[in-house]
This record gives sequence, structure tokens and C-alpha cells, in this order.
Amino acid sequence: MRSLFPVTDLTTTAAAPDPSGLLTDREWSLDELADAYAYPTDIPAGSPWLRANMVSTLDGAAQHDGRSQPISCAADMRIFGTLRALADVVIAGAETVRLEGYRPALARVAFAARRAAAGQGPAPAIAVVSGSLDLDFALPLFTEPLVPTLVVTGSGAPADRIAAARKAGAEVVIAGEGTRVDPARAVRELADRGLRRQLTEGGPRLLGQFVAAGALDELCLTLSPMLTAGDAQRIAGGPGVAVPERFALASLLEEDGFLFGRYRR
Repeated sequence: MRSLFPVTDLTTTAAAPDPSGLLTDREWSLDELADAYAYPTDIPAGSPWLRANMVSTLDGAAQHDGRSQPISCAADMRIFGTLRALADVVIAGAETVRLEGYRPALARVAFAARRAAAGQGPAPAIAVVSGSLDLDFALPLFTEPLVPTLVVTGSGAPADRIAAARKAGAEVVIAGEGTRVDPARAVRELADRGLRRQLTEGGPRLLGQFVAAGALDELCLTLSPMLTAGDAQRIAGGPGVAVPERFALASLLEEDGFLFGRYRR
């Protein structure tokens, strides 16, 4: 892996001298990746920072056969694991949880000291966004997490499903009226519980809602050197915004033709 644009200076190219050695074409350590993807230090106290992590093919597909794994790679999965290890909470839509077979986040020895120094527990919580709570609460995601899984729903969610979630040990977070979840309110409600370093892994519908609500602060996007055609979803779906919002490129990494961009508001 090599850095095309060092994190600290977007005007420097790969051909420029780099005393740190980060431009070397080699596999980065997990510590180096964690430093490169560290949450910003200029976030106001108590405020959340929501980043998204998504992968897309050259022709804009976020999935192949309904899953992101076929368009991913080993380096993408290392970044995926690093982003999870840095987060307080991982937010995912119910459909993504079902399709991707979500399990509880693991405690990873490589990040234990870093998380302890940041005042974090051994692993991030998983927060599942679902208006209907049509979820299987017998799955390990709910029965075997290191920290309780959260379900984010609306005040009008079926009472029996709320009771089932709580019985399974999940924490229910109300973040909307009726069965609709307000994405901006969901971000605030999680932050109020001390979960400020937030990571969403989609799917596209949920990411689209965060974008439309103006709640997304950062996008970590893997551009896969693949073409799929077909009618797969883009990384963000749903209603469009009135005026496109421009993000700034914070860093760009490359390995084996895959580009790993980090963009922030």
C-alpha cells in the first residue's frame, strides 16, 4: 500500500520526498492505518462525528449479488477492521444486517491499548436502524455481544417487537416519530449515550438518509477496479439533496489498483 496524497499535505505528490516512509509500497501496519484514519481532534466537546465506510466499483455498483464482499479485497478488509476498531458505535440498516450476516464486533488485541487510552470499551457497539424491528433477536448479534447491541427505531414501532428486543438484551433507542427513524436525531441520541465516534457501513438506503439529512461528516470510500454493469445500488440511495454538497479529500491510498479515499466535510 502506498499513499498518493499524504494525510498531512494534500499538495505533496507521491514523487516528493517522504521522511516518514509512508509512501513506500508495502503493507502498512495496523498502527499506521489507525493513525491515518484517526478521528479528527478538532471535534467540539460532546459533538458526534459520523463517518461512512463504503466500497464501489468503477461503474458505481455498491454490491454484487446483493453483497459488498465480491467487490472488496484484503486491504479493504484491513481498513474495514481498523475503522471499526476506532469507533464507539457501528451503525447499520436492518437489511444490511440481514444480507451481510452481521455478528457482534470483536475485541482485537492490536487495538486494545489504543481503545483504552481513548476511554473506549473493548469493542464498538453495533446499532441497527429499523423502523419495523423485523429482526431475529435470537442471532448472536443480540445474544452474544461484548457490549449490548442497540436498536434504533421510532416511537411507533410495534410494542411487542420493542419488548422482544429488550428481552434479548438490546438497548432500544427512540429516534423518530411513528415507525420512521430520523437520521439526524439517531446521530444525536447515540452521541448522548457517549457514542460520539460513529461509523456507518450502510447500506445504501441508510447512507442516503444520512446524506439527505446533512448528518454525514466523513466518507471513507474504496474504489474497486472492477466493472459489474447490472442494476446494483449505488453507495447512497433515496431522495436527492437540493444542492450537491462538496467534501474535501483528506487522504488517498492505493494498493493493487484499489483506491482508498477519505473525504471530510
